[in-house]
Amino acid sequence: MTDTLRTPTTSAEVARQAGVSRTTVSFVLNGVENRGISEATRDRVLAVARELGYAPNAAARQLAGGGSGTIGLVIPQASHLYTDVFLSQMVASVNDACHREGLKLLIESTEGEGREPGGFIGLVQARRIDGLLIVSPRRDVYDHLHRIAEAAIPLVVLGRAPAGLEHIQALPSNNTGAVGELIGHLHRLGHRRIGHVAFAPAELLASHERIGNWREAMDSLGLPSDDAWLTHADISAASGLAATRVLLARQRELPAARRITALFAGNDTIAFGALRALAEAGLRVPEDIAVVGYDDIPLAAYANPPLTTVRTHPIEQGQVAVAQLMSQLRKAPAEAATSEQTEPELVVRASCGTLPGA
Repeated sequence: MTDTLRTPTTSAEVARQAGVSRTTVSFVLNGVENRGISEATRDRVLAVARELGYAPNAAARQLAGGGSGTIGLVIPQASHLYTDVFLSQMVASVNDACHREGLKLLIESTEGEGREPGGFIGLVQARRIDGLLIVSPRRDVYDHLHRIAEAAIPLVVLGRAPAGLEHIQALPSNNTGAVGELIGHLHRLGHRRIGHVAFAPAELLASHERIGNWREAMDSLGLPSDDAWLTHADISAASGLAATRVLLARQRELPAARRITALFAGNDTIAFGALRALAEAGLRVPEDIAVVGYDDIPLAAYANPPLTTVRTHPIEQGQVAVAQLMSQLRKAPAEAATSEQTEPELVVRASCGTLPGA
């Protein structure tokens, strides 16, 4: 027996069964207010739509509200999706959330061949998108974010809003507290010289902030954050390998009393590269040097040794970001969506070890 596909329910069928016009159905299902539609009528249309299994698609939204039925997701580089597991998880989550809302997702990058930092402005001007989600903005797009916010275009920054743009709706994580807890854990194990391999150049706001979190955590414990202990990777595990090699070469030029005993990788992807570099140098983890990461990507538990890290919930962040943007599109308060975000949490595994030299 061959299954046949069920013909999708149309808005005309909902209108006919509810005893209203198709325009009324469109207004109700797309949340359009101030059209003189009574609550009883709204309830009846919604009940019929549920009974018939009808959901408006993006095209229907466009006809009802004059929008595109599409939101834009702006990331620094499209190539980061190949190498940054955290970003890939977040993008997949945003895409799923958009699908549930009947929206299309357009992904745009701000870097790469033929790209201009503010190129995504054209998407807004051409009315190709109804709102924007911006991930880890670089400094050279700050002015463009200000223009978008001033034009009252729905916008959510995934991360902390840049300085001077605090009025922009953002989805910050408590990275300061999480990094403090991570460094504090290493301190309790006896480490006093803790290096840092940043996950990206400092021009990327999120990387700049994480470097600041490391310095602040060290300072709070009365420890130096020596510039000789800091180097920059660039998103991929390969860049983490190269950056850690540079850091190790620098350590060999220092007296033994100034060499790091622990390494904080800016994220787990970088940590995998760092583990490779340490193995190449004949250093055992955690016996000779402790290593910790950030994000708790799915592979972190399978590193050798398993990686101590901070769980940051990228899938949840993507869902909450879309909820915040939808609140703006519907002109509804966003506090409820924001309050549901889970705090980062320390995940202790074998890579941080015990007391140095034990």
